[in-house]
Amino acid sequence: MEGVSKIFFDKAAVIGIKKKSQQIAETLSASGIEVILWGPTKEQTDKAIEGIAEYIDGEIQRWGMTESDKHAIMARIKPTTEMSETKKCQVIIEAMGVNLEQKQDTLHQVAEANPELDLYIIHISVLSVTEIAGCNKIRNKVIGMHFLEPVPKIPVVELVRGMHTDDDTVTLAKEFAKHLNKTSVEVFEYPGYITNRVMLPMINEAIYVLMEGIASAEDIDTAIKLGFNLPVGPLVLADTLGLDEILRRMENLFHELGDAKYRPCPLLRKMVRAGRLGRSVGEGFFTYEKRDES
Repeated sequence: MEGVSKIFFDKAAVIGIKKKSQQIAETLSASGIEVILWGPTKEQTDKAIEGIAEYIDGEIQRWGMTESDKHAIMARIKPTTEMSETKKCQVIIEAMGVNLEQKQDTLHQVAEANPELDLYIIHISVLSVTEIAGCNKIRNKVIGMHFLEPVPKIPVVELVRGMHTDDDTVTLAKEFAKHLNKTSVEVFEYPGYITNRVMLPMINEAIYVLMEGIASAEDIDTAIKLGFNLPVGPLVLADTLGLDEILRRMENLFHELGDAKYRPCPLLRKMVRAGRLGRSVGEGFFTYEKRDES
């Protein structure tokens, strides 16, 4: 296993071009790993590379990174539209979104192209690892890893073991997370895992408090942030994650668990319908300088 570790820590692939995919690719590169970033079209993949550069530029403006950091990180990320490029990697992270069929099809393509793959990680927040892996011939090498946003800064990941995930895969995933300077926690394959099950009801309740006119958005966040020594308040957190993403996750939990505490607040639905999705569009519960992070 030691020899395998040295191989897959050298080069990895990230499949997907969305904001979370970009942040995962940046995190891998910042840890010294050469990254293949796959996207369906050259235009989309090039835009994803631009998104990574823009995110780092924002960190540079906040004195969180330097131009030298940016140069080193960007130099290690190679965009591609060819799935065959992932054959050069022994670890692959799929972060395409939440479409079950798309995730299953992607895993099938990878298994056909790279049957000797050591570790296949699915970035996942609500879907089932077991259902995605199905009867795939590399299903024992498949594990879920829930990265929290912003990925480069949050020091924890949730590891989700499917029914067919073997012990070696879990060990490799833990080593990989450690290499990324992340603390990994194992969770049972159950809707929402730890972070979503605990944080989403808190965010939803904060939205109810706002809807009922109990306090302003600013005062709600100030009370929770200072009262419980948190880095941000629940409404800023919701804006950062994206209100459409919050709504989707809550609907999934409500559907899976049937518990009323996961029923999305009507104001959350109203905000999403109005297109006030949070930081990514410049307006949610608060107003932000708009930056395209698609």
